[in-house]
Amino acid sequence: MALLEVQDLHVHYGAVHALQGISFTVEEGQVATLIGSNGAGKSTTLRTISGLVRPSSGSIRFDGQHIGAMAPHKIVRLGIAQSPEGRGVFANLTVHENLEIGAYTRNDRAEVARDRERVLHLFPRLRERLKQLSGTLSGGEQQMLAIARALLARPRLLLLDEPSLGLAPQIVKTIFQIIREINESGTTILLVEQNAHMALRAANQGYVLEVGKIVLADDAHKLSQSDEVRKAYLGIS
Repeated sequence: MALLEVQDLHVHYGAVHALQGISFTVEEGQVATLIGSNGAGKSTTLRTISGLVRPSSGSIRFDGQHIGAMAPHKIVRLGIAQSPEGRGVFANLTVHENLEIGAYTRNDRAEVARDRERVLHLFPRLRERLKQLSGTLSGGEQQMLAIARALLARPRLLLLDEPSLGLAPQIVKTIFQIIREINESGTTILLVEQNAHMALRAANQGYVLEVGKIVLADDAHKLSQSDEVRKAYLGIS
């Protein structure tokens, strides 16, 4: 069953037609990935789903409910949280304070404490740095914090925007292992990623975005075997 349904979505930035009628679904319990080059519209897609960008036309339905005109904080309350491109941690706040911000829409403090313990189990480095200012963390640690903060909203759908960007290969492997663990625990994930190889390995369903249009859609494993994808995105001729 589709948890997220995007239908004929158009987005403009002034005269720039950033998304040109894209349609895709994310099935509940799965990982879907959007891959493509810089400027293809991947981050715009996530920002539109999150309510940070208003669509020009088209529809976005989450669990059957139209959310295209909804305010971002209401979308978070419905069960969608995003870990943004560039991590977006609050550098002058501690790790603990950043995690608290992730749970700002919630009033169930006992459950929040339990969820905080779960994310610290997923990210043991963060437990060691709870009192440390987030701006002093390494890039990999900041990425872990951005994902952990999003999880504190207890989302049904987690949006991940370029989680491997700028990270060393070993840290990238760690991040993707954690992404798999998050999904296995029951959270549906929509992943935007330039590292097409890692993204397609982690995903069930894949979509290739080029200049605001979806040009390929298939099972992620089948996409990874496609000659077109292998040449354009995996560096394999």
